[in-house]
Amino acid sequence: MTCTYVRRLASWLLLWLYSYVAMVERAWTSSVSFSYGALVGLLPFHFDVLITNRSSTMMVVTTTMILVLVGVLLLLWRARRRRGGVYLVDYGCFLGEPRHRVPFATALEHGRLMTNLLDEESTNFMVRLHAKSGIGEETSVPDSFRYIPPESGIEASREEAELVIFSAVDKAFAAATGLVPADDIGTVILACSFTTPTPSLADVVVRRYGLRADVRSVNLSGMGCSGALIAIGLAKNLLRVAPPGSRVLIVATEILSSMLYTGRKREMLVPNVLFRMGAAAIIMSNSPEKARFRLGPIVRTLTAARDGDYRCAFQEEDDEGITGINLSKDLPVVAANALKGHLVAFGLAVLPTSELLRVAISFINHKIINKFFTTTKDSNNNYYRPGFHRLFQHFCIHPGGRRVLDEVQRGLGLTDDDMEASHMTLHRFGNMASSSLLYSTSLRTSRPRGG
Repeated sequence: MTCTYVRRLASWLLLWLYSYVAMVERAWTSSVSFSYGALVGLLPFHFDVLITNRSSTMMVVTTTMILVLVGVLLLLWRARRRRGGVYLVDYGCFLGEPRHRVPFATALEHGRLMTNLLDEESTNFMVRLHAKSGIGEETSVPDSFRYIPPESGIEASREEAELVIFSAVDKAFAAATGLVPADDIGTVILACSFTTPTPSLADVVVRRYGLRADVRSVNLSGMGCSGALIAIGLAKNLLRVAPPGSRVLIVATEILSSMLYTGRKREMLVPNVLFRMGAAAIIMSNSPEKARFRLGPIVRTLTAARDGDYRCAFQEEDDEGITGINLSKDLPVVAANALKGHLVAFGLAVLPTSELLRVAISFINHKIINKFFTTTKDSNNNYYRPGFHRLFQHFCIHPGGRRVLDEVQRGLGLTDDDMEASHMTLHRFGNMASSSLLYSTSLRTSRPRGG
């Protein structure tokens, strides 16, 4: 049936194309001002092309209509290949206890006592960075940081992991009423970049909640602040081919006990200031029963082939052999540029046909028509910007730091209200790596826009 439908649509469009070309031929004069009348209503701009060559006219008309035809067919193919929906049932976030919330003044005093680990210059640098970070006074740090020197062994990391992970998972199970973990969870996916003990943290979750013997366990490492979204994409692919009613548990966290850097390299001191303790757990299903959200398209782009992007967040040893995470000073710009490039692929998956046509015709106007058929060039190169605000009510940008948020806001043309949830997350909780987006989602859904 799908093939028949596509053939009929293609035949109708081709017939319309030939009729349109014949109409242009009949209306031909030796010198004609050609206006794309049928398309002007779709355009955010208007252009006139002075045609002095008949073959050029036919080339433009034919090329434009073929592009429209191909675009419509691709959109139809994409819509037809969509399978059943995938849903987010509920989620939970670790919020910490009062003993975990350490004001910066207390942390600074504690740091100055560790003279054998942090020199005065390094401490002063972190003080200046914190003042510009946008992080508030109630963020959480693990118990291992209370010691002098801080505990950074595997036992401290396990204790922190169990604290934040179990708290988040308990909240997610409590929110998803009627769910029995031992019977209903078929897959566990855990994302944690820098702490990879054996047995894995995913297996720790399986043991804690007594999940069934045939449960699938996946442990993702090295994915950084995109780990949660990568896990959601993996879960979505698994659920699309799983039996109806299947459920996946996703956990995203980062363990600070194994991340503390005590050297002198400034780029590696930045994570000490930005990162805080946190975790989020998500329950997903391919059944809409009791679900809070239906997942839309998930698009992933990878820019690791670029040297600057590849090394913008890099775990390494400094000159003294101390391991840490090197965050490049160019990271905010790299993140903003990568996100702008990502929107090209994302737009193809979510934008309506009218917006895609506007973008395509804007591109044709700048790259082809202005180049070959007009004497005046558009020096500003202002392409049509898709109206994402027409599709999305809320935006949750990863709160990687104030500079990251500012660069992304500028690059995407977002309003202060669009960025509110991300700034609130950064101020209240800090950067909790990939789990941060769930904190932003919770703040946005619990608080109306502009409220």
